Amino acid sequence: MFHIEPRKATLSAEQRSRYRHIATSTLGHFTDFGAITSLMPLQRPARLLGTALTVRIPYVDGSIIREALKMACPGDVLVIDVSGDHQRACWGEFRAYAALRKQLAGVVTNGAVTDWNALTQLTLPTYARASSPLTTRSLELEGEINTAIAIEGVTINPGDLVVGDDDGLFIIPPHRADALAEAANAKQMQEEEKRHTLKAEFPEWFR
Repeated sequence: MFHIEPRKATLSAEQRSRYRHIATSTLGHFTDFGAITSLMPLQRPARLLGTALTVRIPYVDGSIIREALKMACPGDVLVIDVSGDHQRACWGEFRAYAALRKQLAGVVTNGAVTDWNALTQLTLPTYARASSPLTTRSLELEGEINTAIAIEGVTINPGDLVVGDDDGLFIIPPHRADALAEAANAKQMQEEEKRHTLKAEFPEWFR
């Protein structure tokens, strides 16, 4: 049985735009909450920014992902919790094409993906634990969309902001978005000034 909750719009476009150039490592100076360090991007350099559309699948059955792709809107990040099955791939090449057609911002799963080589050639930012030749099946047993899920101990609610780059991922709940953006942007401006000073003084350090 599928359980599907309505979409949740929790962040404004202006709030999302404040994170356009914020590095996850900058966020990591201000908070431990929301960091996901065990999932890495398939493409590098990596940049992911969008709002979470959460999906929970029951091990072998990935059929609800199709329903999530139907619901998805431009700028969504499909965040898939595989309920502990890290050996079976829930995502692959042709699901990625469907996501690109819907203009998703990216895909995050705590499980595996298949078609690794094809996925690395696409412009869809994708974060996963590993690759696998085993895949989920379309059994239509059960699954959930837009409910709270957890990845690596981080609770992810529908509509949370997902920020990713080469260093990993951060999940930002709406109630923390403004304060973290202000602190992170201020820090990055200070760091950029220091960087310019160092480049001027020691140009041989830089390519």
